[in-house]
Amino acid sequence: MTSLSHLDLSGNNFNSSVPNWLYSFSRLEFLNLGGNNLQGTISSVIGNLTSVISIDLSLNKLGGKLPRSLDNLCNLREIRLSSNKWSQEISEILESLSGYLSDRLEILDLSDSQLHGHLTDELWILNLHSNNFHGQIPKELCALTSLQILDLSHNKLSGAIPGCVKNFSAMAAKNNSNPGMSFFQLNVYYGETVLLESELLMIKGKALEYSTILHLVKCIDFSKNNLSGEIPKEITNLQGLQSLNLSYNLLIESIPEDIGAMGSLESIDFSMNQLFGQIPSSISSLTFLNCLNLSNNNLTGKIPLSTQLQSFNASGFIGNKLCGLPLSNKCTIDDVDPNNENKGSKHNGELEVDWFFVILALGFVVGFWGVRGPLLLNKQWRIMYFQFLDHTRYKLKSLVLL
Repeated sequence: MTSLSHLDLSGNNFNSSVPNWLYSFSRLEFLNLGGNNLQGTISSVIGNLTSVISIDLSLNKLGGKLPRSLDNLCNLREIRLSSNKWSQEISEILESLSGYLSDRLEILDLSDSQLHGHLTDELWILNLHSNNFHGQIPKELCALTSLQILDLSHNKLSGAIPGCVKNFSAMAAKNNSNPGMSFFQLNVYYGETVLLESELLMIKGKALEYSTILHLVKCIDFSKNNLSGEIPKEITNLQGLQSLNLSYNLLIESIPEDIGAMGSLESIDFSMNQLFGQIPSSISSLTFLNCLNLSNNNLTGKIPLSTQLQSFNASGFIGNKLCGLPLSNKCTIDDVDPNNENKGSKHNGELEVDWFFVILALGFVVGFWGVRGPLLLNKQWRIMYFQFLDHTRYKLKSLVLL
């Protein structure tokens, strides 16, 4: 048994504490105890698992504090601690992991653990949804240039979204390669066992589980917090981002004009905010977009024309003062914004006049009334005019007969 490398006891109904004998397997690489009713705390002897690569303790009733001996796990790539009852602040947990956190750990899942405290920096895939984090999103978070999946939803975060999100270079890259992800880029085979890495993410309004294609996913979810201010223009630098969920916050101002530069976006959810202004016309260039929810804001004007927007469900636009398909209310002239049309442009805030049509109209008016006006107003001129026409007709008839 000392050579055991893979131990999966997940999905049972254990209701005891984690037995210390489990920590005696010095060659153990994969330990999965998720989905049980394990109670108590994690013993400090977990530090004996010096070969372990992946630990899953999620969906249990574990509590207390994480031991500092976790610092000994120099090969650890993944640790899942979600859905437990940890009594530490998030800063203390990350301090417990600090020995290897920034260098080796790729996945840390602490979701749905009733954690509290100020959010601090670190990580590559960071899933901290459904906790009690408060305060602002730390700018130190932007130092995680390899971050591809960031889920801070269902917390109590406040303040503005930092503009330094543009530093997430892995999300900015359109290619789907990440040199730090070699371990989880493919299914990992050990003997006849297939170890599939997976992550449950809220994308396109649904909880979706990603496994074999997890390394291709790039998403940000800040939904259901108390974030305020504007959507930073710098976020449009993330041209590899596929899903952006900022719903259920207190965001104001307009949608960034250059959102069309985020060419990989498949899902956008800005619903339940206080955004105003018009939908940028550049959004029509997002050819991969298949889910859009802008409902319940203060947006106005015409919905831009594109090959996709008019086919989306109208529910994604309700609760605004928008017009045009897929909504049933038609646009009036006052609703049409020249930014959203191919014709016309803005100049100093006003609609630029097309002088060709103005001159054409004036020419018609002058020509028509220049000839007909005198005939209507002067009887003698009318007589002379019709005599002239009769004389001209007689001359033409004579020429034809000759």
